[in-house]
Amino acid sequence: MSAQRDRPELRLVPDACYPSWESVYDDNVTWVYRMLYARLGSRADAEDLTSEVFLAALRPLRLTASVAEVRSYLRATARTVLAAHWRATMGREITAIDDIDALEAATDDEAVSSTAPQRVAGVLAQLPPQYRRVLELRFLQGRSVRESANDMGVSVANAKVLQHRALRLAAQINEGGAP
Repeated sequence: MSAQRDRPELRLVPDACYPSWESVYDDNVTWVYRMLYARLGSRADAEDLTSEVFLAALRPLRLTASVAEVRSYLRATARTVLAAHWRATMGREITAIDDIDALEAATDDEAVSSTAPQRVAGVLAQLPPQYRRVLELRFLQGRSVRESANDMGVSVANAKVLQHRALRLAAQINEGGAP
């Protein structure tokens, strides 16, 4: 019996429709959140973007659509929301969401392991000290631009410029470009 519990359960996707918006949310929120968290590595950002996905899908999505169609639409909406997030934060569009099927297959008690913290540490290590510091303050410690500027002893405008340049350089490093 315990051998059966160790194996992930396969779920059959019915052709039926969802009875209500709450059931759409309840059945899909976990995999949408996990997918976004695996790409972002930040719980707060993943929660915010998960909310955005469901808000964006609410109006155009039909309850008469099958469960598979709803999931497909939510996946496409998640890509769009994630692309908008990356465009706003890094100035570039990143729309590839890998391993969606593996993330959907994860059970509720399984933790989705993310390599994001290791990737972030590797990129930060390659940045000049000022760039690394502004990104650590802003995104790892969750400080405002004003607080970050005060901690660094620079003006708010300078902190904004440093953050912008640091994000661009971090994106180049992450894509394998030279710093």
